[in-house]
Amino acid sequence: MSEKISNNAIIYAILALNSEVALQQEYLASDDVPKDERDNEQDILDDLQQAFMEFVDLYKDRCKTDNSLPSIDELLNSQL
Repeated sequence: MSEKISNNAIIYAILALNSEVALQQEYLASDDVPKDERDNEQDILDDLQQAFMEFVDLYKDRCKTDNSLPSIDELLNSQL
């Protein structure tokens, strides 16, 4: 992908992934996960967390060059 990702797209991805990580963690902590699927569900959580961190790193780099962006803490703690 040679096209530059917009700041808004990065923000939406971070917020969506943050929500998905929380949902997956909640699901894994419940008794709803069949034993034979637990490893697969943990792998899904690991992938979600890695994608989240990659977008956070990308966002932090953008924040260094664009002072109009909220900090990652402000972004994740804001009430939307």
